[in-house]
Amino acid sequence: MLEIRTFVCNMLHENCFVLFDKDSREAAVIDPGFYWENEKQTFVKYVETNQLNIKYLLCTHLHFDHTFGVAFIEDTFNVKLSASVLDTPWVENFESSVARFGIIPNGEKRYVTHPLRDTDVLTLGTHTLECISTPGHSAGGMCFYAKDNGYLFAGDTLFQSSIGRTDFADGDYGQLIRSIQTRLLPLPSETIVFPGHGDTTTIGDEKMYNPYI
Repeated sequence: MLEIRTFVCNMLHENCFVLFDKDSREAAVIDPGFYWENEKQTFVKYVETNQLNIKYLLCTHLHFDHTFGVAFIEDTFNVKLSASVLDTPWVENFESSVARFGIIPNGEKRYVTHPLRDTDVLTLGTHTLECISTPGHSAGGMCFYAKDNGYLFAGDTLFQSSIGRTDFADGDYGQLIRSIQTRLLPLPSETIVFPGHGDTTTIGDEKMYNPYI
């Protein structure tokens, strides 16, 4: 099984996930929202204590609360950003996007070095992560599915009893609902959903209780 650790980051309580293969110690960081120095140091200590080799730096989308720590991860662990290039405008406008929320930008903006596309498959030891394109919350929204473990890292596409907001420039409510209904709900009901904010849920619970879908 893949080991998972959740780090709740920044002023928007964003979930950053670290998952790793216990045998090879290969790891992926998903949505590094690290903003404050103590968050970064807690993460470094965790990586060192568990002797992890950070193989992937992944983002489900490039909204600023999910990317505050990208430069920190790149510089500290010598790994480059993997995400959809369709979200590049969010990197281009990082400072202005942050400023609109009254937040002081931290660190340098970084661009997608390794573009991810729908159905791409990544490996962590003997485990795999499948890239599932789920636009709607943003143009480049993407989920990561660890099929053999039954884990879905959903970013801001799907939450417990809710869905991602679609009132940004590249958001599309109809597209988001289609993404969820056609790409996520067909997954096994027991699949554990790790969202970008809030508590975990399952595909089965969302089919039954989510009022939006």
